[in-house]
Amino acid sequence: MNEAAVEDVDVGGALERLFDLAVVLGDLMHHRLQQLGLTPARAEVLWLLNRVGPLTQRQLSQMLKCTPRNVTGLVDALEAAGFVTRKPHPTDRRAILVTLTQHGHAVASGWSAEHRQGADQLFGDISAADLATFAAVLDQVLTRVRDHTTATPHANQPS
Repeated sequence: MNEAAVEDVDVGGALERLFDLAVVLGDLMHHRLQQLGLTPARAEVLWLLNRVGPLTQRQLSQMLKCTPRNVTGLVDALEAAGFVTRKPHPTDRRAILVTLTQHGHAVASGWSAEHRQGADQLFGDISAADLATFAAVLDQVLTRVRDHTTATPHANQPS
């Protein structure tokens, strides 16, 4: 794209729409999780266990990049709500495996179906060419954001 074409593009407007999309998607996600009595952090544990299978709390801590204490709180809450159980590790008597209950598995599996349904609603009538362009631009934006966030240390890391 030449410089004149770049000047005609409303980059500020594009950024506004991107922020608007993030807010709308975030609100939808939080509303759905709230209906299930979950927080984003607890949902991430369920999603991970559904994808990977039973894990020790140490493994969860490493994969989620948070403290063991934080994982203990997440697992305590998920266990109290009936989403996970703690079971002795079959080969390491010092370790405890965190495993999805039937309820936890049903909820996490349901998200996959909701994900497909949401994708169909959002993109079902968009041409393959437009969708490919959209995805390519999103990939570029995400790469830039990720490169910037890894290059810039943050004072307050999320827990």
